[in-house]
Amino acid sequence: MFTGIVEELGVVVALTRPDDGGSARLTVAADAVLGGTRTGDSVAVDGCCLTVVENGDGRWTADLMAETLERTSLGERVPGDQVNLERALAADGRLGGHVVQGHVDGVGTVLSRTRGKRWEVVEIALPAELARYVVGQGSIAVDGVSLTVVHAGDDSFTVSLIPETTERTTLGRREVGEHVNLEVDVLSKYVERHLAHGAGLRTAAHGGAR
Repeated sequence: MFTGIVEELGVVVALTRPDDGGSARLTVAADAVLGGTRTGDSVAVDGCCLTVVENGDGRWTADLMAETLERTSLGERVPGDQVNLERALAADGRLGGHVVQGHVDGVGTVLSRTRGKRWEVVEIALPAELARYVVGQGSIAVDGVSLTVVHAGDDSFTVSLIPETTERTTLGRREVGEHVNLEVDVLSKYVERHLAHGAGLRTAAHGGAR
């Protein structure tokens, strides 16, 4: 798992697609995240958990399956693009953000950016099926960055970015109209699942008592 605290900005070296058209191979130049990283380890790229298949000479490579290309914005990356990178959390690490799995739930679109003196408010459109998991003051990962939701609407939400976030992550450069990867708080999905299951059990028990 991850915490949504970006360790460094990597640079896309290549995104190649084989003849099958359903997959791709992504190579990223990096520095900090290569420390202690071995083949088979997990690294989050713009919030998407990928497995290192090659590693060396200041770069690493991962395979992207069709599902990854369909559910994330990684297929839009081109050589020279910067991407947010985070290694999987070590057992003795600090949970500085929130629980992030690296399983992207959907792709959002930047709707607006409103600059303040010490912060910037960004509004992001999200798929309708994810809206119920997003609440004010709750957590969400945007391109792998752990953020607190300011306002949650029916089809969009806002977050406030401090200078540290705009300078150290790609969110400082995402323009209106660009796509971002979204991962909602997994705890909210578990709660929804348990409540639905519990309601089903109560209904069955009630019907059996008649």
